[in-house]
Amino acid sequence: MHAWLCTNPTGVEALAWTELPTPTPQAGEVLIEIKAASLNFPDLLIVQNKYQMKPPLPFVPGSEYAGVVAAVGEGVKHLKVGQNVACLSGTGGFGTHTIAPAALCMPLPDGFGHVDAAAFIMIYATSHHALIDRGQLKAGETVLVLGAAGGVGTAAIQIAKAVGARVIAAASTDEKCALCRKIGADETINYGTQDLREAIKAATGGKGPDVIYDPVGGDFAEPAFRSIAWRGRYLVVGFASSPTVPSLPMNLPLLKGASLVGVFWGAFSKNEPQANAAMMAELAQWYAQGKIKPVIDRTMPMAELPAAYAHMGSRGVMGKLVMVN
Repeated sequence: MHAWLCTNPTGVEALAWTELPTPTPQAGEVLIEIKAASLNFPDLLIVQNKYQMKPPLPFVPGSEYAGVVAAVGEGVKHLKVGQNVACLSGTGGFGTHTIAPAALCMPLPDGFGHVDAAAFIMIYATSHHALIDRGQLKAGETVLVLGAAGGVGTAAIQIAKAVGARVIAAASTDEKCALCRKIGADETINYGTQDLREAIKAATGGKGPDVIYDPVGGDFAEPAFRSIAWRGRYLVVGFASSPTVPSLPMNLPLLKGASLVGVFWGAFSKNEPQANAAMMAELAQWYAQGKIKPVIDRTMPMAELPAAYAHMGSRGVMGKLVMVN
């Protein structure tokens, strides 16, 4: 097998395409022949030693992938050789094969292709947990999605529309705004050219959004929160715009009667596995019904991973970037 090996997490340039012995799965594990792996923001942070999870060296990055079960370890009953699966294990995806915990593998129904599957779990689980569980979004409410043309942003638009909400999508270019409208956003805001607060006010008739979905952070956090509706819920999803975590004046939640809500799907999946499993089953059903579908920016050969990282770093990605073998 081959994989992109990180021996020193100093950045993308330290990765090397390396031939390695194909491993044998141990008890509770499966060997997966990887067909597709998506590139996520944590995949960049982890090779820069900036992510909260710091795997032992050396390691193969690639948190999320899909492929075919090539071998199963002792005790694995729900998966078999030749079965198509998707997995989000945190590492191992950027190669031709990987060992994965069988418990983390999502069996793929017929018609669920590897490219879509590799781009599915992280963005839809995060967005569903955020909007439906933490944000309690209801039909008829208005949600503002920041960073709306990215992976989690596009998933949030689709999920909000699936439950009957009105969606205002905010992104940094006219091209990204056009994509958001194409996948269901009711209105868009280009915060590269428009004043965010004024645009939110105009789009909501001065009321403000009931829910704000924020994977961006940075300079947009405070003006967005100042625009929230009475009893609004501000979802803190991530800080893609900057490593600096924004600070908010604590009188703002008080004045708005609003909630500042943390969203950490990884911890939710570990602490509430049954609720997470039910959520994933619902998402798979929605995919089969055509309610949700990953937006794929492009696919690139696995051997071109450094170029894919560069494309992601340029902020030019719309939806998900997927590497294929």
